[in-house]
Amino acid sequence: MGKVLAMNAARLRRFIADMTSLVGGAWQDKDEAAVIEVGRKLLGELVSHDDWLPESMARCPPHGYAQNLLWCDPFERFSMVSFVWAPSACTPVHDHRMWGLVGMLRGSEISQAFSRDAATGTLAAGEATTLMPGDVEALVPALGDIHRVTNALADCGSISIHLYGGNIGAVHRHIFDPETGEPRPFVSGYTNQVMPNLWVRSAEDRAGM
Repeated sequence: MGKVLAMNAARLRRFIADMTSLVGGAWQDKDEAAVIEVGRKLLGELVSHDDWLPESMARCPPHGYAQNLLWCDPFERFSMVSFVWAPSACTPVHDHRMWGLVGMLRGSEISQAFSRDAATGTLAAGEATTLMPGDVEALVPALGDIHRVTNALADCGSISIHLYGGNIGAVHRHIFDPETGEPRPFVSGYTNQVMPNLWVRSAEDRAGM
């Protein structure tokens, strides 16, 4: 997998460049809908290829999940994360407080939506969506972005690629008690301490790219 980064970092660089151009224009226009619409197509194209994710960002943890930062825009207009799921791993019920896009790269996951009653705070389960490789799901706070995510596979890991409309590892958001709906504040942070170097081109030059 070490050669994957050398040979295909260009695909990830191109995606980051396209997203930077997208949020740059839409940021000025305050057009979140355009970011989600175009970003969904860009992410769908990216996860339709499985030849670009660095091995360091794809290692399956022994349990739970890893949230690895691949890129954060310098102005924190968007961030990109690889979620690597251990078999049957499951998140708490949580929100995001910003738009999000989830693209399935490997394996499968189940996103269980919840709605929260404004008066009582209780949660009601909504639609459960199963994502397969190449699928993309949008999360929009105004339409409801509370969910719980589970690796649909009990015998192996899964990987999904997440885009968010900000620095998701630093934002203050909530975990919810599924029985009472009581919120608890949390900041997720990131699993990795070192980001992959996507910008060195010497290996690509040696490969004749």
